[in-house]
Amino acid sequence: MFNDLWYKNAIIYCLSVGRFLDANGDGIGDFQGLMRRLDYLQGLGVTTIWLMPFQPSPGRDNGYDITDYYNVDPKYGTLGDFSEFTHACDERGLRVIIDLVVNHTSDQHPWFQSARSDPGSRYRDWYVWSDRKPPHAKDGVVFPGVQKSTWSFDKQAKRWYFHRFYDFQPDLNTSNPWVHAELLKIMGFWVQLGVSGFRMDAVPFVIAAKGAEVREHIEQYGMLRAFREFLQWREGNAIILAEANVLPDTDFQYFGDAGERLPMMFNFQLNQNTFYTLATGDTKPLKQALIATKPRPASAQWGVFLRNHDELDLGRLPPEMRDAVFAAFGPEPDMQLYERGIRRRLAPMLSGDRRRLELAYSLMLTLPGTPVIRYGDEIGMGDDLRRPERESMRTPMQWSVEPQGGFTKHPKPPVPVISGGAYGFERVNVAQQRRDPESFLNWTERMIRMRREMPEIGWGDFEVLRTSRNDVLGLRYDWRNNSVLCLHNFSAEACTVRFRSGCDRPGDDRLINLLSDDHSQAGNDGRHAVVLEPYGYRWFRVGGLDYLLRRTEV
Repeated sequence: MFNDLWYKNAIIYCLSVGRFLDANGDGIGDFQGLMRRLDYLQGLGVTTIWLMPFQPSPGRDNGYDITDYYNVDPKYGTLGDFSEFTHACDERGLRVIIDLVVNHTSDQHPWFQSARSDPGSRYRDWYVWSDRKPPHAKDGVVFPGVQKSTWSFDKQAKRWYFHRFYDFQPDLNTSNPWVHAELLKIMGFWVQLGVSGFRMDAVPFVIAAKGAEVREHIEQYGMLRAFREFLQWREGNAIILAEANVLPDTDFQYFGDAGERLPMMFNFQLNQNTFYTLATGDTKPLKQALIATKPRPASAQWGVFLRNHDELDLGRLPPEMRDAVFAAFGPEPDMQLYERGIRRRLAPMLSGDRRRLELAYSLMLTLPGTPVIRYGDEIGMGDDLRRPERESMRTPMQWSVEPQGGFTKHPKPPVPVISGGAYGFERVNVAQQRRDPESFLNWTERMIRMRREMPEIGWGDFEVLRTSRNDVLGLRYDWRNNSVLCLHNFSAEACTVRFRSGCDRPGDDRLINLLSDDHSQAGNDGRHAVVLEPYGYRWFRVGGLDYLLRRTEV
């Protein structure tokens, strides 16, 4: 069933074509510009590029309101440009996954225009309608404070239509077999053009039963198996990486008991508890999240991340834990969003503290799963809180000290590059960091290279170690008779942490530091004592001096 589980040891890099590099000078990034930076991405060490929506769109929700699933928005280029891009990626050994936004369309999509104008249209039942406003129309809004209802009245159709998100994004009736067949056709089209899979947007809503009579959230998990089987038939290596912010007790419903549904999901449970631990130094909830999300089918994988293009969603945390994260990372009202999240990038959240940035990224790279990096985080880009909602985190990439950060030659791009202050392009850019051996960019490249040499994390089983300190997290991974062990100190104070490595082979209880010459040997009591600096971290390989000779080739 599975030809190649390439995603197990991948490094995914998420970017917006329109915000990466502008080649034609119109102020908007494009595929020609992106192709000029493929060598940069290859050099960084990423293996997979995840593209945010680039299909034709009115652009009211950053491209997530699509009007044509089978084309490229002219401001980014053409289908020919996209095909050339995937070919260029293939030449460099890079895979491509793209956003699959099929819970809803734009209200300007020809399907909806036909559905609203003609009761007899074949597209009428492609959307979700009601003759009357449902009594529960205010329930389940996704954007509190911005969105008032999930049902709106369409004057042309003279009926109410359902929209889980904004009112200009009517939901598709995904239970309709014709809609379901169209979703498969969309996937097949892009696979034929060279993509290796999809990041599927809002999966719990895609598979949910929809209608005025539906009061409870009921998922139709069989859809996930149908999606998976179609991709396996068309292209055995293609995957779906699901955006599904669900509780651990439903994980297997999404993965499938034998991994027959989704191959990958983002681990939101781990993400939210990671930020609580970064805010407080308390590792207990993070350890609990690790254990709660540990069970998964052998072929399945978590996507682990720090920040993405949306708000930092803290909705699954208890109120007191959420308040602690708000106090640490988003204390001002304009830093918060939708009553549950923070609309900031990682670097300003951590006050630009290099020690904490390294700690956070070292942790993310060594959590169980496949790391997903947000464009610009490798140089510590900031945010622009003057922009509305989630747009604060979607500013153009900062390449150099040239005007507009080298992103464009246009004097006034539609979305300005951050300028001035601690995170302006004048101080934070790729060109300057490339020349500095100690820059965050070069540090990130070295860490990614080392992470790719540790397949135990992507493929192996893990154990949360018992350490002598609550503010230190210890993880050990085992795979094919090889083991790695990682420590992270979430305290602002230096400390000595004691622990057992878990090695039960006499003479093999030596920890080989993979980042320096600071190795460790267990004491007479069988425990290691490792000194960690404030916000310090260690990556070890477990074994004696001949560990390199014993490593299994992978």
